[in-house]
Amino acid sequence: MAASGTLGTFRLPPLPTIREIIKLFKLQAAKQLSQNFLLDLRLTDKIVRKAGNLRNAYVYEVGPGPGGITRSILNASVAELLVVEKDSRFLPGLQMLSDAAPGKLRIVHGDVLTFKVERAFPESLKRQWEDDPPNVHIIGNLPFNVSTPLIIKWLENVSQRDGPFAYGRTQMTLTFQKEVAEVDVGVVHFTPLTQPKIEQPFKLVEKVVQNVFQFRRKYCHRGLGMLFPEAQRLERTGRLLQWADVDPTLRPCQLSVSHFKSLCDGYRRMCDEDPHLFAYNFREELKNSKHAGQDREAGRESRSL
Repeated sequence: MAASGTLGTFRLPPLPTIREIIKLFKLQAAKQLSQNFLLDLRLTDKIVRKAGNLRNAYVYEVGPGPGGITRSILNASVAELLVVEKDSRFLPGLQMLSDAAPGKLRIVHGDVLTFKVERAFPESLKRQWEDDPPNVHIIGNLPFNVSTPLIIKWLENVSQRDGPFAYGRTQMTLTFQKEVAEVDVGVVHFTPLTQPKIEQPFKLVEKVVQNVFQFRRKYCHRGLGMLFPEAQRLERTGRLLQWADVDPTLRPCQLSVSHFKSLCDGYRRMCDEDPHLFAYNFREELKNSKHAGQDREAGRESRSL
């Protein structure tokens, strides 16, 4: 493991370009995985600079692929870079980078959704949640197919202060891309708040938000109604909206964080009143109703024979 003391400026020795790596190892972006290779090192340098000063930092890169961002991170004089890559096609190219940066790059062949990063870096890096962020960073070029489940997982980790956030308020610098054919990259830098905007359990907040956005083009009352059994849906949805002081004709994208806070607080109040409410799943009710209808139809057919 690399030492955490003062390090001199590090630069990788001359290496094949990313295009040459792709050609050498016959790599191709998998469209079904929404993979997109970042080939321009000027672009990857710019992305990495968004993370701030990485000198002597410990960095966790998710989905490095052929290693474009990986090179830029190594050139930022980090103490150690850990990369987790699921696709074995990229391992030889990453190993070439590891050989060029002895003691700097650690490669794990694994899945970022299950990898235990909280065990990956020294305990001495951990900070209290209220302190400044630790010298640990997450950087990644996220394919579209993994970005949503990974972000949700990390948001839950933030709420529980575990996973990457066992070290404290670990900062994340992530790129998002819509399609393989598009080269425009959106870069977002996250720093967890010391206090959440919505002080409710993550699973409750997730359930409210998911239900609202499942009908994203309709009025918000449509999705909120799915929080409640059909027999009480109209009355309970109206009560929730009244408690939260939310206009039922607002669309999901028009709701603010303040709106969601009020809705989550109101839903929590209703769940406290009815302990069975949180376990309700409208899809289960729909499926059960469908099966009951099929059973009734089968009964009628058998009596007519």
